[in-house]
Amino acid sequence: MPARQDRSPAPVLLVIEDDDTIGRHLDTGLRAQGYATTWCRTGNGGLAAARATPPDVVLLDLGLPDADGIDIARELRSHHPDLLLVILTARTDEIDVIAGLDAGADDYLVKPFTLSVLLARLRAHLRRLPNGHDDRETTYRIGNLTLDTRARRCLLGQAEVPLRPKEFDLLTALARHAGSAVSREDLMAQVWDENWFGPTKTLDVTLAALRRRLQQAATDARPPVAPPDITTLRGYGYRLEEDHG
Repeated sequence: MPARQDRSPAPVLLVIEDDDTIGRHLDTGLRAQGYATTWCRTGNGGLAAARATPPDVVLLDLGLPDADGIDIARELRSHHPDLLLVILTARTDEIDVIAGLDAGADDYLVKPFTLSVLLARLRAHLRRLPNGHDDRETTYRIGNLTLDTRARRCLLGQAEVPLRPKEFDLLTALARHAGSAVSREDLMAQVWDENWFGPTKTLDVTLAALRRRLQQAATDARPPVAPPDITTLRGYGYRLEEDHG
């Protein structure tokens, strides 16, 4: 991935949206709010723009004329692992939303939505980026798991586990309260935003992806180790068990 040279203090935001009215509204409104915005009308054009200038944030329409938005999401995530990716969709079926989140999106908005809702959602996410303002710098050791929040490294045994930003933040939130139940509301507040009003389905998909990554890393470790045990507390939240392996 090419390094950004003279990085602007304004977040670099890429809009991939083929609808002229929506795209123009987003482009104009986001620029007015100080975002350095590029608008592309096709998926392949968006990928080219992301290669030329790696963005901090992508707003991605799923219904594109030249490509499936889910495929574009996977491509963006594979080349820009720290990207904040928000999908925009007119598809209300839960399976489509889950597919988008599974493809690497951090969040989604269902059309129609207002610019004020989008801006609030972006502010919530940007406060939680790795270079944000959470200054707790602690190392957590739970069984085979080591979390270094200063370096943002996750280890199982001696093997490093590659986690997406929200996956790391979610695991850290659970590790802070290892052995104790943490409610869905508290996890949304700690990982996303204290005034979060978006879908909690984002939490479930992120947690499922985190479990898969930890299980895969535990299996691949030499010698293999036991993965952390994250218990689902139906109707309440989750608990990271203190003893494993």
